[in-house]
Parts: sequence; C-alpha cells; structure tokens
Amino acid sequence: METPTRSRLDALRQVTAAVDRWRGDDRATTADELVAEEPLEVRARARVDARASVETIAVIMRTPGHDDELAAGFLFSEGLLRARDELAELVPGADPDGLPSDNVMDVVAAPGVDIVARMREAGYSRQFAVNASCGVCGKNSVAAACATLPPLPLGGLTVDHDILYGLPDRLRAEQRVFAHTGGLHAAGIFDRAGNLLALREDVGRHNAVDKLVGRALLDGTLPMDERILLVSGRLSFEIVLKALAAGIPIVAAVSAPSSLAVDMAQAGGVTLTGFLRGATVNVYTHPERVH
Repeated sequence: METPTRSRLDALRQVTAAVDRWRGDDRATTADELVAEEPLEVRARARVDARASVETIAVIMRTPGHDDELAAGFLFSEGLLRARDELAELVPGADPDGLPSDNVMDVVAAPGVDIVARMREAGYSRQFAVNASCGVCGKNSVAAACATLPPLPLGGLTVDHDILYGLPDRLRAEQRVFAHTGGLHAAGIFDRAGNLLALREDVGRHNAVDKLVGRALLDGTLPMDERILLVSGRLSFEIVLKALAAGIPIVAAVSAPSSLAVDMAQAGGVTLTGFLRGATVNVYTHPERVH
C-alpha cells in the first residue's frame, strides 16, 4: 500500500506566538509554543470512466501529523472500512487548484468496496465535520453507533493493579509535544507488562485514539485483544466505542468516565478504569480483568 511521505505525516506541527507573560507584577514579552489545529478533509477517491472522482467523507479538526493513521482509524471506527484488505491506498489529496495539500487525504478502497455507499447506508445524509471534542458526530444515534459491534468476550487479558498505576507516568514521559505546548491530549497502547508500544498526541483525545487504531489497521494487528488503552483526560462514550471496534479489552484514563461511557463499556465487555492517579484507580466495569 502506498502511504504519504512519512516525514510529513509523523511530525506533529507546532506554531509560535508572541505573548505577554505576567509573573506577579512583572511583565515580559516572550515566545510561546502552541499546538497546531487544522482541518483534515478525508475523501473517497474512485475511478469513473478513466477519470478520478472524489467525494468528501469528513472534515476532522486535528493536530497535523500521522494523518494516514487518523484517516484509516476514523473510517474503521465509523464502520466505513471493516478490514485492512478493504483499503488499497492512502494518498495526499489536492486543493481546488489541483495543488497538493497537507490538509487533504484521499482514501482509495479496494475493488468492490464502496465507502460512499456505506456512509449513506449508515445514515449519513452528507459529509460531516468532526471537531476536537466529538468523536462520533456522524452517527445519527447511539443505537446506530453500537448496532454493528458485538461485545468482547470476557476472560483473556488481565492486568495487575500495580501495572496500571505506572501507566500514566510512562505516557507523560513520552509526550514530547505536550512538554513544549501543554495543549495536547495523548493516547497510548500498552501490553500486559506495562510496556508502552505506541503513543499518539492530538488536540482531540479521540483523534489520538483513531491514530493508534489506524496504525494497527495499517499494520494488520487488529484486533488488539492483548492490549491496554490509556487516554489523558476524561473517558467519554466515543473512546469506549473506538476501543470496542478495535477489540481492546481494557481502557484506562487519568480522569473520570461519563455515565454513557460506563454503560457502553458494560454492554460491550470492556473493562473501564478511571481516576488512574498515583496508587489509586477506580474500576467501573468488568473488574475481573484487574487483580
């Protein structure tokens, strides 16, 4: 599969702004690093009578970087791609003037796979926008979001509570962009021994999860049934939904889950933990996986 240039995709972009910094009664003008937030247009590209035809699927507000993973993970989480072999290639798109754009990603499906038709069958009347706080904005209802995802089997992966305690420090230690900007969420994939296997950062926590899921999809390592997902911040419904789609049995967060996240995890067979801080953790669903 062809993928866009890695240097363009992998480096999260930061911008610099001049700020007046007050400390008590003292003021100084200095430069501050900010995390970039820009739209990524995800389009389905097809061939029609020897001509390239494209249709916008979504516009995602994201932090530029790992855009191929984000596009693939987003489409998988939404059910518009169902397996690695349904994806032929990901290619940089062009703007209306025909020039290559850093903010357009074209998805070419394998023969016989119609992403646009699936979008319409799922109830999307048109392309949709996804902002930094919304992960399943295209779904018309929670029931529609859950309908095609069977619950995970119980059993299998378990984790020692002491292993959980160490995950946030390992995640924070690798958040290189956050260390400079303070403005990013992170998501990390760990094994049962607490080893950090992959980390992604983004202005939206659900985007960071989509990037991880997309990486696994592109690598052919789904489902992630022997993996633990940790997210910075709170745990919302869409994070659990994406974990369920990727087959991740244990999801942890340093903050609180929403009530809908707990309901989704309980129904989906996902062990949900929150308030993972220091030597404390709350296990909200399926506690048999934590010992």
